Amino acid sequence: MAKPMAQLLMEQRKNIEAQMRALIDHAEKEERMFSAEENTQFEQMSSDMDALRSRADNLVEAEERSRAAADALEKAGVKGGQEQRGGSTDVEVQLRSFLTGKSNAFEAFGTQDETRALSSGTLSAGGATVPTTFYGQLMEHAVEVATLLAGGATTWTTASGENIDVPVTVSHPVGAQVSEGGVIPQSDPAFGKRTLGSYKYGDLIEVPKELLTDTGVDLEGYLARIAGWAVGNALGQKLISGTGTSEPAGIVGSSTLGKTAGSLTPGFDDVIDLFYSVIGPYRNRPSASWVLEDTTAGYLRKLKDGNNNYIWQSSVIAGTPDTIEGKPVRSDPFMPVMAANAKPLLFGDLASYVVRLINGVRFESSEHFAFNRDVVTFRALVRGDGLLMDQSGAVKHLLLPAA
Repeated sequence: MAKPMAQLLMEQRKNIEAQMRALIDHAEKEERMFSAEENTQFEQMSSDMDALRSRADNLVEAEERSRAAADALEKAGVKGGQEQRGGSTDVEVQLRSFLTGKSNAFEAFGTQDETRALSSGTLSAGGATVPTTFYGQLMEHAVEVATLLAGGATTWTTASGENIDVPVTVSHPVGAQVSEGGVIPQSDPAFGKRTLGSYKYGDLIEVPKELLTDTGVDLEGYLARIAGWAVGNALGQKLISGTGTSEPAGIVGSSTLGKTAGSLTPGFDDVIDLFYSVIGPYRNRPSASWVLEDTTAGYLRKLKDGNNNYIWQSSVIAGTPDTIEGKPVRSDPFMPVMAANAKPLLFGDLASYVVRLINGVRFESSEHFAFNRDVVTFRALVRGDGLLMDQSGAVKHLLLPAA
């Protein structure tokens, strides 16, 4: 039986990793640093590994989306990709008719909980809905670039955008030994308050009418990919690096110090010290993960422990992350790179970081915004906030020293 494409890609990735490690071992045997050529070769192989992992994961996710769409169609009583409510009209034909102005609405399959409003022109027009698969793709692409949405953070979805005040414990009571007849010391828990607000991120996309009427174009995938990437990156960047003032409080600034590295090139001891700086109850949770940027990942792939074993363990299963010390590694493009006074590596319980989304992603269109250029304008909007609810040490960072 032929192997699935995702598995073949992961096997190819494992082969490249073996070549990378052979390159390292060769340089170590000769007791020298990489040459310029070897360094370029290593970085290219590291980039190839990331690309193969992304392709494999996308194939797995595409299969899951396909199964979810089929399940939604079956539950809605739709067979052969045709929508049964209000006549046997293909969803794609209805969508294309809506986008080209032949109709101002179309019906789509799914329950009320599975759809989101889509209007032409003003927001108050209301009416039509986006198919479940369209909304799912849009959210999914936002998730792909926003690591904290995909990598174990807690997500709350609310219907409206008012502030949410959440009480949290700042410190726990501490018991003490008491002598016979002695006074029992008082130790109370301390409470604080965290507030989740609502910040809006959006993007406009102008699409020529000719493109919309071209039957060879995967319109849903094209628009979902571009719109989702744009709003997902905008929100995702702030979930990592936001200041908390008029924007989300990013996880990097909210994390606590776990370890200050001895140099600008941290070693195995620095990584393992960061790992154990997070106490067991947080460290042992399934959502405990590492978060770093790709160049930092390339550096850590070279590190070995005291027994000359590589600390980075690559996954051979598509959809399953690589690990360090048995914990998943999450790569995020907005994490700081390794530099003086930077915090390039996080470790801890990512479920302690809460992402708030208000009604998911809105996707709307207008034929009037750029009427003089014969284009249809689409806009994608997402409202949300993020906050590390437990700031007592659930997530910690590695700090590099000053230059």
